[in-house]
Amino acid sequence: MDDIFSVKNKVVVITGAGGDIGWKLSQKIFRAGAVIYGLDKSFTGIQKKQVKINLMQCDVTKNKEIDKNFKTIFLKHKKIDVLINAAGVTFSQAKLPSSKNIELWKKTLDVNLNAAYYCCMSAINYMKKNKHGSIINITSINAELGFPSNPSYIASKGALKMLSKSLAKDWGKYGIRVNSLGPGYIITKMTKKSFNNKKSNLLRKKHTLLNRWGTTDDLVGPAIFLASDSSQYVTGHDLYVDGGWLANGLVSE
Repeated sequence: MDDIFSVKNKVVVITGAGGDIGWKLSQKIFRAGAVIYGLDKSFTGIQKKQVKINLMQCDVTKNKEIDKNFKTIFLKHKKIDVLINAAGVTFSQAKLPSSKNIELWKKTLDVNLNAAYYCCMSAINYMKKNKHGSIINITSINAELGFPSNPSYIASKGALKMLSKSLAKDWGKYGIRVNSLGPGYIITKMTKKSFNNKKSNLLRKKHTLLNRWGTTDDLVGPAIFLASDSSQYVTGHDLYVDGGWLANGLVSE
């Protein structure tokens, strides 16, 4: 049987490739045979040494930079098969409004939602030429549940989930699929404060059915599934990789 999970020679663009999730996906999907273009504002020295992964410095909140980079990729390969929007930020916010909180609100939505929209539309412009493409927007269990002191992040991920469904509706006629991949609590720099706090760590483990935190490796298989032709009849879907968090009705003592 043909390898229906193959991503060999697919041209994959990953935003936020300098971050923990984006970089892990870049490495593992490259090893699976894809041509990777990683976009981010900056990269570490170690990341820059991975010469087989194409790194492009790009501020994804600026649509002109996005269009320039996507055009460069398309002109070289005559296709863009997959876009993974992994760029994201989070800021803890006080409960009462303030000028600082408003700025954090704007910054969060600019990166988590607006930038994803810009990238989706730029990618769609080229995907529709070949009537084929898969867009994967990295959301979160925050797209489904309320969490304290982080309204901008929760709002941005909820909106990104619905943006995915809207784009899936509009562009399905061109063979373009748009899905959301929603992580639960994954061990990254973004979550290290909670992970390193014994009480917070245990509380989050208990919320899962598998009694553990997730790792960036846990997202690789689901991402490859959505990127590959094995999911060719899957669109407008929310795939949560959360250890069963959303299914857990009562936290055990």
